[in-house]
Amino acid sequence: MTTPTTPTAPAPAPTPAHTRALSLSRTTATAARVLRQLSHDPRTIALLMLIPCVMLLLLRYVFDGSPRTFDNIGASLLGIFPLITMFLVTSIATLRERTSGTLERLLAMPLGKGDLIAGYALAFGALAIVQSALATGLAVWFLGLDVTGSPWLLLLVALLDALLGTALGLFVSAFAASEFQAVQFMPAVIFPQLLLCGLFTPRDNMHPALEAISDVLPMSYAVDGMNEVLRHTDMTATFVRDALIVAGCAMLVLTLGAATLKRRTA
Repeated sequence: MTTPTTPTAPAPAPTPAHTRALSLSRTTATAARVLRQLSHDPRTIALLMLIPCVMLLLLRYVFDGSPRTFDNIGASLLGIFPLITMFLVTSIATLRERTSGTLERLLAMPLGKGDLIAGYALAFGALAIVQSALATGLAVWFLGLDVTGSPWLLLLVALLDALLGTALGLFVSAFAASEFQAVQFMPAVIFPQLLLCGLFTPRDNMHPALEAISDVLPMSYAVDGMNEVLRHTDMTATFVRDALIVAGCAMLVLTLGAATLKRRTA
């Protein structure tokens, strides 16, 4: 007589190995989808491309009677403005896809978290290149920003700052439940860095505790890198260090952003 066996529930299917590895085709497909969506939102495109230029133009004529002041702070703001705008746009756009269920549907497909984050970073990075090129060209060749070093190095730091803003926006969008909450992260994430980065006063003149905090904030190294270009004709070792720190912080925050992605939204 055969003893009946109790049926067991099937084990959940493991995630295919090919979805765990970063794929160039899936990453570029995600980037193309994001760019197509942004192309239907002219206000966002205008915010990304025009606001940094408008701010630099306004700043130039605020200090119309003191051109040296514009030279001293214009280079720093050339990196800060793209960081702020990319942070705002990226955090809101990513949150919109989280709350609409788009990210959940995408992650239900053979698409890894790394592919998704890399695709968003690639799409917004492409926009950051255009944004940084416009702002740098305007500041150097039309507004007369006087820099000792190469304008291409200014462009490099501005691009790294914009990518850092993109990474921060992707990361903080995981902790916001609405677009209003995403905007509220700006005072917590951006403003302390803005105050401590050395834009208003040299960091070594600050209270020692604040100086120590500024030493671990990426915007401090963005401003230091811009100042290196402002004062030196050649690429210095300090400039290379500052650029690598900003790039490394962007990669670290992107990795943390991938870790915060959930396959199901609440």
